[in-house]
Amino acid sequence: MSYICAIDQGTSSSRAMLFDADLNVIASHQVPIKAYYPNPGWVEQDPQEIIDSVITVIRETLRDAKLDAKDVLAFAITNQRETTIVWDKATGKAVYPAIVWQSRQSSFYCEDLKTKGFEPFIKKKTGLVIDSYFSASKIRFILDEIEDGQKRAEAGELAFGTVDTWLVHHLSMGKDFVTDVTNASRTLLMNIEKCEWDPKLLDIWNIPINMLPKIVDTAGSLAECDASWFGHAIPIASLVGDQQAALFGQLCLEAGDVKNTYGTGCFLLMNTGDKKIESKNGLLTTIAWRRNGKINYALEGSVFIAGAAIQWLRDGLHFIESSLECENKALSVSTSDGVVVVPAFVGLGAPYWQSDAKGAIFGLTRGTTDAHIVRATLESLALQTYDVVQAMQEDSYIKLTKLQVDGGASKNDYLMQYQAGILGVDVIRPVIAETTALGAFLLAGLAMGMFKDEQELMAKWRSEKLFKPNMLKTEQSDILEQWKHAIKAVLKFNDL
Repeated sequence: MSYICAIDQGTSSSRAMLFDADLNVIASHQVPIKAYYPNPGWVEQDPQEIIDSVITVIRETLRDAKLDAKDVLAFAITNQRETTIVWDKATGKAVYPAIVWQSRQSSFYCEDLKTKGFEPFIKKKTGLVIDSYFSASKIRFILDEIEDGQKRAEAGELAFGTVDTWLVHHLSMGKDFVTDVTNASRTLLMNIEKCEWDPKLLDIWNIPINMLPKIVDTAGSLAECDASWFGHAIPIASLVGDQQAALFGQLCLEAGDVKNTYGTGCFLLMNTGDKKIESKNGLLTTIAWRRNGKINYALEGSVFIAGAAIQWLRDGLHFIESSLECENKALSVSTSDGVVVVPAFVGLGAPYWQSDAKGAIFGLTRGTTDAHIVRATLESLALQTYDVVQAMQEDSYIKLTKLQVDGGASKNDYLMQYQAGILGVDVIRPVIAETTALGAFLLAGLAMGMFKDEQELMAKWRSEKLFKPNMLKTEQSDILEQWKHAIKAVLKFNDL
């Protein structure tokens, strides 16, 4: 049999998953990735640790499966998006830490461009808002921070890549310098209709084009892993940003299909087919994938803090010892007793886009316990999702009928049931909750001929659990009203 090895390089970990043609996971291995917080709002990682962790998980996965590299038909790569790495082309070494998508250290560049009136132009070209979430301001920050950064970039000495490009650069031993359209669409530098680096955008950010990789399809013959790594050359048959990978992994292949990934952040994507919808409600227009030169668009709403809020309960407040305890702790009380948590630790994402907003807890009384705060924190993930869904429905004129869910926190039954109640629609959880890796695998499998077509994928895909809404309309209404007041208070506090 042939196997495809999916590499999922995420914000908090790197994982390799080996799949067969029946969508079975033959083996997998995962290692955590450290994040560093040198200043408030800054989030950085070690680029070398990222590549080292990927090599480790591939080797361990093959070892566990008792397979050789020659048994691997292809690699499929999916990655944390927007995270920015700049390296020296001659040495292959990063010149600055990886600036993670969550990091706000370059936000002052964005505020300057907003003041200068560039936002309408940039949004039309890219489908995005001006925000330090995306790669352009992070590149600008690095070039200004390192010695002679701009000069070295203009001289062709420096390369920029999102994590997909960084991995391909190393796996190919420097031979391939590419990024796919989904990752390129998150940089604020690509024309979303032409799928090309835009000269005017590059001029606005003062970023030399010779730093940038070639833009390629999401699936196909994209690059090759050098034989020196694992003893056998292996094609790289898909490159895809993590959220778009999850959309494909959930088989949201028709216009109107929606998925939500509960990872470090919370990400809703709606497939809009070949139609590029410009949001009037703070959502992003992005590329879902490009296959055989054909573009599929999506609407996206990003919640910056989701699983990271559960990590905060564990590591910051020490209310739980592990993420697995979260559900039992929440269910140890019958309600959140009026407590509302707004986890805006790195600002508020869609549909508000307030990068300087701070988190808050409302409704505290003498009777409030850690269990109430844990429960309210879980509920905040569902409430933030509700806000994005409302914006999505208004922009697309499509009413949500069901929500496909995945990611770590989707394993929490209480959260999923609460999500179904707040939205008033069915919530569907797949057998393979880590659909990010699954999506990258399916894209590569189609490109390599492992699967005949999308219909074959549909026949093999399985759901694990269905959550049907059971919340009373009056309860739903009261909760949403309370949530709106909390959001308004956070935004008001930010104005002080």
